Amino acid sequence: MRLAKYLAHCGVASRRAAEQIVVDGRVAVDGRPVTDPARDVGPDSVVTVDGRRLAGPEGRVVYAVNKPAGVVSTASDTHGRPTVVGLIADARVRLYPVGRLDADSDGLILLTNDGELANLLTHPRYGVPKTYRARVGGGPVGARALSRLREGVALEDGPTAPAQVRKLAPDTIELTIHEGRNHQVRRMCDAVGHPVRQLTRVAFGPLRLGELAPGGHRRLSGAEVERLRAQCL
Repeated sequence: MRLAKYLAHCGVASRRAAEQIVVDGRVAVDGRPVTDPARDVGPDSVVTVDGRRLAGPEGRVVYAVNKPAGVVSTASDTHGRPTVVGLIADARVRLYPVGRLDADSDGLILLTNDGELANLLTHPRYGVPKTYRARVGGGPVGARALSRLREGVALEDGPTAPAQVRKLAPDTIELTIHEGRNHQVRRMCDAVGHPVRQLTRVAFGPLRLGELAPGGHRRLSGAEVERLRAQCL
């Protein structure tokens, strides 16, 4: 197994972050510093990070979390704000979020110690769909605004791909996008004259938020994880 993948499976970081940890010279294999993330690691190799020996790959887990607004989607926060990782107090492994969800937004976010899966689910190549429910201002949402969202909206960093959109109420729409730009749904709605007042992610790939309570979490079954993985094939 390649070293960066081994670190990800040990729960050190996502695979991309693990590659940087290796390049930074923080990893040693069998007592010798290694800076090549592609270095092969065998089952009997002794791997250390910052001098701490790793126990070996953890059992891989994925949790669904209903993130409340005001909670940041990071593993830690320098400003002392609550984090999504802190919502799973009973986790026995190191977890990190799969992608981001704005601090002001709520809804479904995934946490895992499987760096390979996290990388697949967030890679632009696979375009894993994410669905949001947005309550907006600017008056009732009209046909022209819906059409613009479905066609793709011109933003300062380029036009968006077409979104799937349906109207749920005069001031509420549901959008499915396949991109992962910063604040994308909020910017799209702003661009068509309907600033977001409340934003909830209700689905990630084949997973739905369902009846999961705000701040609650549940561990995904093996079948659910495989359905997520199938989104990237």
